[in-house]
Amino acid sequence: MKNILAIALTLITLLTGCSQKPEADPNYVKEINEWDAKRVSRLKADDGWLNLIERFWLKPGENTFGTSKDNDIVIESSKLPEHIGSFLFVDTTVTFKANEGTDVLFNNKPVKEIVLIGDEKKDMTVLQIGSVKFNLIIRDTLYGIRFRDLNSDLVKNFKGIERFPIDQSWDIKAKFEEYNPPKEIMVPNVLGQIDKEKSPGAVVFERDGQTYRIDAVDEGGDKLFLIIADQTSGDETYGGGRFMYVNKPDSTGTIDLDFNKAYNPPCVFTKYATCPLPPLQNYLKLRIEAGEKVYGEGH
Repeated sequence: MKNILAIALTLITLLTGCSQKPEADPNYVKEINEWDAKRVSRLKADDGWLNLIERFWLKPGENTFGTSKDNDIVIESSKLPEHIGSFLFVDTTVTFKANEGTDVLFNNKPVKEIVLIGDEKKDMTVLQIGSVKFNLIIRDTLYGIRFRDLNSDLVKNFKGIERFPIDQSWDIKAKFEEYNPPKEIMVPNVLGQIDKEKSPGAVVFERDGQTYRIDAVDEGGDKLFLIIADQTSGDETYGGGRFMYVNKPDSTGTIDLDFNKAYNPPCVFTKYATCPLPPLQNYLKLRIEAGEKVYGEGH
């Protein structure tokens, strides 16, 4: 009887231990918490994703805009005039023209007419009326205007994003398998468009005895961009997947793949973002219980 009781107690101990997450190093926990704090600061910044209030796609020709219902673009905001001006969309050029008596600023100076530089360029044109800023965005053949309110309620009330408990076992040493030449991969977005991106290689890692691959996108600089989905997507995490940035491989071809830094696309916070979705090969048959969970209801 004593032997049976001892065996039972041993089994209970083993099962309890398996259900608990391993203790993370305090310095590592601090690193992830600091990363998360910076992430929240970026979201709440003037050029973050929380203050978007509208997005409109332009039709060829003149597009009048303001809060009045007789405009082509009607903005629901008490902070803007009824008739602000117009966007003239001809071929691939968009020109902003302000109505008389409307104070629109560019670089803190009044502007009456200006050709807009889109968000694909570093010197993007940003115009402002009070706390509202707006700029041209270009998505393949679509040209639109995105508006943001620097004093939006979402920014004021944002409390952060729920995360899985920090689990250092998800900080994985992966290998980089180079594609020579780079492989062209199809990356869909929420608008239904398909972008062709160059993948320099795959980030390959193991978990629970299984091998997984993630095709990476090189956006320049010293990092690779990963768009992934897993078996938590659409449940605990956003159905449109999550994003990660990782450093490019070191001299041994090793990459630090830390899923505790997997984060939500902008579309989780606003319907006015145009997010890429994971390519089919980046849907992983694995539950990645690390990183950010879905925020609100998503979009």
